[in-house]
Amino acid sequence: MSFLFGSRSSKTFKPKKNLPEGSHQYELLKHAEATLGSGNLRQAVMLPEGEDLNEWIAVNTVDFFNQINMLYGTITEFCTESSCAVMSAGPRYEYHWADGTNIKKPIKCSAPKYIDYLMTWVQDQLDDETLFPSKIGVPFPKNFMSVAKTILKRLFRVYAHIYHQHFDSVMQLQEEAHLNTSFKHFIFFIQEFSLIDRRELAPLQDLIEKLGSKDR
Repeated sequence: MSFLFGSRSSKTFKPKKNLPEGSHQYELLKHAEATLGSGNLRQAVMLPEGEDLNEWIAVNTVDFFNQINMLYGTITEFCTESSCAVMSAGPRYEYHWADGTNIKKPIKCSAPKYIDYLMTWVQDQLDDETLFPSKIGVPFPKNFMSVAKTILKRLFRVYAHIYHQHFDSVMQLQEEAHLNTSFKHFIFFIQEFSLIDRRELAPLQDLIEKLGSKDR
């Protein structure tokens, strides 16, 4: 189901995905937010002692979905069928959409259409209790890690599109610090657990290296 461009003023592209308050995952998210506040992102992404890796990845994947949702929501008026007729990240990288079920053969489409497909698909995965169980004691499926990797690989493409095609708008809106912090958090997280193939990160490789070197 598609939620393309709800109320612009709400500034999120899709409805925010909330973790059930009082649940263990909610507590984990609170822990993540508290450690992020310390300013040490490398430390903040590490698996907390005694916690389940799948659950940690699930909680952070939901959080990144919400962050990207908000970041893209701030620039939707600049990302249009005419300004972004293809989903690209600079002149060398173009993405075609397929989800393996509804659209099996990759299709070329505009960036807003692609991102709508992508965020709707991610939302469907996050809402699937068999993939992302929110109840304590319900095990994660065997294919959880491969699903999470696909979600994160696709979410990266939204960051890549924003940086390459809309960074001027981000700066006009004075959102660049927010975007850079969110992306740095995302990159440190996927590096910590080797979640995205290096080749997939090529469109933003220079930026990734810059963010990493500042932290050494």
